[in-house]
Amino acid sequence: MAVSIAQRPAASARVLILTFLTTVIFHRTVADVSTGASTSEESPHRRFEYKYSFKGPHLSQTDGGIPFWIHSGNAIPSADQVRITPSLRSQRGSVWTKNKVSFEHWEAEVTFRVSGRGRMGADGLAVWFTTAQGLDGPVYGAADQWSGIGIFFDSFDNDGKVGVDIPASVLMCFNVSFYDGTTQALGTCLRDFRNKPYPVRAKITYYKKTLTVMINNGFTPDKEDYEFCTKVDNMIIPSEGFFGISAATGGLADDHDVLSFLLFRLTEPGQQPPPPESEMPKEEKDKYQEEFQNFQQELDKKKEEFQKEHPDVQGEPIEDLYETVNDREIRQVFEGQNRIHLEIKQLHRQLAMILDEQRRYVSVITDEVAKKGTNAESGQLDTSSQQQLGSVIATQQEVLRNLNELKNSFHESLKQIGSTQHQGNAVGMGTYETIQHFNDIKEHLHTVKRDVEHLVQRNKAVKCPEMPPMPSCLSTVHFAIFIVVQSILFFCYIMYKSQQEAAAKKFF
Repeated sequence: MAVSIAQRPAASARVLILTFLTTVIFHRTVADVSTGASTSEESPHRRFEYKYSFKGPHLSQTDGGIPFWIHSGNAIPSADQVRITPSLRSQRGSVWTKNKVSFEHWEAEVTFRVSGRGRMGADGLAVWFTTAQGLDGPVYGAADQWSGIGIFFDSFDNDGKVGVDIPASVLMCFNVSFYDGTTQALGTCLRDFRNKPYPVRAKITYYKKTLTVMINNGFTPDKEDYEFCTKVDNMIIPSEGFFGISAATGGLADDHDVLSFLLFRLTEPGQQPPPPESEMPKEEKDKYQEEFQNFQQELDKKKEEFQKEHPDVQGEPIEDLYETVNDREIRQVFEGQNRIHLEIKQLHRQLAMILDEQRRYVSVITDEVAKKGTNAESGQLDTSSQQQLGSVIATQQEVLRNLNELKNSFHESLKQIGSTQHQGNAVGMGTYETIQHFNDIKEHLHTVKRDVEHLVQRNKAVKCPEMPPMPSCLSTVHFAIFIVVQSILFFCYIMYKSQQEAAAKKFF
């Protein structure tokens, strides 16, 4: 009995351990299954829709409009952004697509910047998808009655809870006949989007009746650094509608700038996206074709009028102002040749200086040899000195000969480059000929470098005779006499000047 009683705790401990291990394995298996199910779901196919998007750097046209979009109120389009409202009080502005969007699934990426001097801003910015264009109204610059969804970036403290839900909150509303601020919100999150170092990005996705909002807070330049904001399931939105962006200011004011609005059509995996031709009806296509033909005719008329007013510039096509790929490659080849040409010219000048130096050394040595020869006739020159001078003269003559060869080689290289550039400027230069010319120039440069190094080594081995001291033009005695005379003249001038001043003072 004692043994059985002692074995009971050990058996119960084993049962507990087995139960714990079984539970851990079960939870891990469930987690693996759920992870595999989530990763096995394929992402939808995205296709960019340029007719419902805008972005810089050529955002606005010459007439101030945005292609495929309309703007109203205080919105100011520019080349790289659309300023929905400037930082002035009581301003409203908006931009809307001209045509309706009829996509079953879509994704919109909005890049914007809200900046102001105050700690709090007003009123905010909104992104819309509605059945009608709300061009003007009290809700962030748009109409206060709509059918659709609105994503609001509110920067004003509506409820007076400073630091709790301000500086910003994001809300979504649907089918609103009167907007009161918060009661119609389907989802919300708190994100600070004012005065950020980088533009803020919002990704709004509607896929399989689920609306998801992701926010990039603008702290980093990473465009894909999104954070989850809110999500609404089982949401049915209108099958057709207009996209829009609006903003407004009140007693406080911020600059509300939209840098880009990019719309993508989403298609479920395994389904073929509809062809682009089916999106535009034939009547609309004929309308655009007619407008294009009218524009082309007006452009031809303006060209003819310009040519009549400016006959000197006729025959100059506009295409010549732009550089093709071949022209750019040929220009780069010519620029490289010009640089090589300049380097060779500089080396040519340096060789000419070395030649002059060597000629001067040879002339000095020749004079020394002549003097030594005169002394030799009188019996004052020994045989070893005569042999050293002879070797030095031979070495200098060889150096001169090598330098002349280098100079001729440089001259030939310069002639080759000049002829190549002349041929290229006249009729263009082929690829094979260009490579051949560059190879020849490269070989010449290597030869020059090798010869120069050889000459440097030879000059280090053979020392040139020292130049004879130049005779002094002024002896010490003459210099002392000149200093004494100059001092005497200076003192005489000082005494004469003082006497003149004393004589002048007697009259005053």
